[in-house]
Amino acid sequence: MRVQYSMIFVSDMSRSVAFYRDVLGIPLKFESPGWSEFASEGATIALHKSDGPALEPEPKGVETAGRSRPGFEVEDLDAFHTRMVEHGVPCAQEPTPLFGAKIAQYWDPDGLIFAVGQARGGEPPR
Repeated sequence: MRVQYSMIFVSDMSRSVAFYRDVLGIPLKFESPGWSEFASEGATIALHKSDGPALEPEPKGVETAGRSRPGFEVEDLDAFHTRMVEHGVPCAQEPTPLFGAKIAQYWDPDGLIFAVGQARGGEPPR
């Protein structure tokens, strides 16, 4: 089995498209009021307009049951982190060596935490 897509429910499609496209830098495949997709490598990242209000953001360090945490990979996490700070994106975890990679976590406009990692070649997982 292979993952085909990851669907992220959003309260404001235009705001979320702008965030994922312009701030995170994921190329937009297409946009519509209820469903938008990004041209990511691997599984499709899709935004779906939600029918209800956003949940309260997860507190830092708390993994709440029933939520998902998308994970992305970049070549240079430090440069990516600098860009997130410049755009005022809230950071849930500074870039940290973890499980054989360097990982950081941020909140999207609806309070969803997403992880961004940079693989480190040759180092064993911790």
